[in-house]
Amino acid sequence: RTCDQLRCTACDFRVSLFNDYIWDQSCDYLFFRNNMPELRKLRAKMIKKKGARAYACQCSWRSIDELTDLQTEQQLRWVCGKH
Repeated sequence: RTCDQLRCTACDFRVSLFNDYIWDQSCDYLFFRNNMPELRKLRAKMIKKKGARAYACQCSWRSIDELTDLQTEQQLRWVCGKH
């Protein structure tokens, strides 16, 4: 389970999450910087994968397909945006 109100303290964007998708390996910083949060543009680099979840803000992204503690990833600056 994860908070569905995550916010990035680096770019001050809401973290979007997409169930049953992962990010294509060709994704890079400029792709997210130029396309967040427009889903129709993001779909160009989303790959369908049952049970996975793709996360992204404007400066960071992750594809998760197994139980993962995101708090241990030092590069991510995602915090609960308060409910």
